[in-house]
Amino acid sequence: MSQPTTRLTVAQALVRFLSAQYTERDGVRHRLIAGTWGIFGHGNVAGIGQALLEYGDVMPYHQGRNEQAMVHAAVGHARQLDRLSAQAVTTSIGPGATNLVTGAALATINRLPVLLLPGDYFASHAPDPLLQQLEHPTEFDVSVNDTLRPVSRYFDRITRPEALIPSALNAMRVLADPAETGAVTLALPQDVQAEAYDWPEEFFAERVWRVRRPAPDPVELADAVAAVRAARRPLLVAGGGVHHSRAEDALKALVEATGIPVASTQAGKGSLRHDHPADLGGIGHTGTAVADDLARTADLVIGAGTRYTDFTTASGTLFQNPGVRFLNLNITGFDAHKQSALPLVCDARTGLTALTGALTGHRVDAAYEDEYRAGKERWEAVVEAAYRADDEDAVPTQTQVLGALDAVVGDDDVVINAAGSLPGDLHKLWRARSPRQYHLEYGYSCMGYEIPAGIGVQQAAPDTVVWSLVGDGTYLMMPTEIVTAVQEGLPVNLVLIQNHGYASIGGLSESVGGERFGTAYRFRAADGTFSGAPLPVDLAANAASLGMEVLRAKTVRELRGALAAARASDRPTCVYVETDPTPTAPGAEAWWDVPVAETASREAAVHARADYDRQVAGRRRQL
Repeated sequence: MSQPTTRLTVAQALVRFLSAQYTERDGVRHRLIAGTWGIFGHGNVAGIGQALLEYGDVMPYHQGRNEQAMVHAAVGHARQLDRLSAQAVTTSIGPGATNLVTGAALATINRLPVLLLPGDYFASHAPDPLLQQLEHPTEFDVSVNDTLRPVSRYFDRITRPEALIPSALNAMRVLADPAETGAVTLALPQDVQAEAYDWPEEFFAERVWRVRRPAPDPVELADAVAAVRAARRPLLVAGGGVHHSRAEDALKALVEATGIPVASTQAGKGSLRHDHPADLGGIGHTGTAVADDLARTADLVIGAGTRYTDFTTASGTLFQNPGVRFLNLNITGFDAHKQSALPLVCDARTGLTALTGALTGHRVDAAYEDEYRAGKERWEAVVEAAYRADDEDAVPTQTQVLGALDAVVGDDDVVINAAGSLPGDLHKLWRARSPRQYHLEYGYSCMGYEIPAGIGVQQAAPDTVVWSLVGDGTYLMMPTEIVTAVQEGLPVNLVLIQNHGYASIGGLSESVGGERFGTAYRFRAADGTFSGAPLPVDLAANAASLGMEVLRAKTVRELRGALAAARASDRPTCVYVETDPTPTAPGAEAWWDVPVAETASREAAVHARADYDRQVAGRRRQL
């Protein structure tokens, strides 16, 4: 008996297939591909573009302004929904496709799902070379889309219609797999997109991809329990995997049963509410004093859903107890074995629950609890001092901006940031009140992420108040998606902090002997010299010209009022504030390895190298 078939183009078949894909975890179902972002040109206008028009009733379409930004929006959407739902991004060939690379790298590094559908050359090579095609003299099947291979978790070029079936299924498998997910690329030659084929009807049937919660191996669990029971100064490091698994309640149960304190990475902040007695805040180079002090003396570090970046480990200098051991609970064996750890390969929620059950009756010494609670209290005084504004009519510092925002946000608001000096200040100081409130992209720390990510979060959670925090340098990277927020009617709030330069990298430059070279925005006078005067640009006017309501705040008092007004607004709103550049954030509590020139004639570099040699001597490999 022959299979029932439907004759459609490849692009039509792909869009129809994507509209029938779902994830399911804990009995809750989500659309796997909730919508498609697209900017059209030759390479996708007559293929995917026509298909999205054809199936607009089942596949929502969103118009972007920049291809990289569309990926950022999709990533923000996926993170807000704990990786259970993703979005697709389609582009033309050439620059449209290569603009995807940065966003793809960000998605894959952060283990967040996004489906990329770039157009490609003619598979037939009939018109050759065509507009925007890269010609390779010895590899005729190479295109610019091959730049996406190293930053994709799955890549395929669909050169025949029937090849779409296994490739599309594999693409969904990777997107829905918490241990494998990241950017997935299906490169689509433009002639193949428009080619018709008789598709088996089964290809379009509703398909559910169940997101597994693998349980820990009994032997690994027994080893983990023995390690915890033997430890006198255990410290748990919560990473993004806690959020992705929705394991916050399981973590809280473990902590309250055992008294083990918790420090968090950028991705894991908010795993415990900030006012929980065992929450020590951020860890590592941008961590709190209490978290880093405990890390230096910890005899067991329990990593839950973290991949141990150099910021977390202070470039290998943080965990200094001679007998320190690591226990890593992670859904991937790759991450579970880092730091020469005892691995506990499993879902975060399942693993934490199993640990709690197996540790019945075990609790850390009361003196240890008293120690870290006292440290937490001391750090809270540091936060209060950084947030406090004694003069309400003064120009605010950056930490006072955070203090003003802290006073306005609701528990379920989402605060988004990615780059500049804000991530360090936020990791040290922000009081996360709910699991989704703190949204920091720090795997790739990509300037320009915040505004499009805010759009993605707002799409995923329409009733949530979203704040995108950006400095002037980040704003200038990618303000164009303000137009998208206006077009889509998404009331994203933008807090635009103007400090007239790359403040974060300027501070780093100074610390490594670079003397802030190339980091300030300076005005070139008529005689060709540079002055210290700020550039005559008005970023607030720019935001207004793109359709935002703009509220300018010159003082702390005005800032508080503007933030409250923005939160109450039902349209995209920008709060613009110029800040006092005086540093008010607490300094780094741990080192970060940025190599310094080994030889130099300038005194700043010579002194920086001496400090570098002293710091690097403290690095140890965990073996």
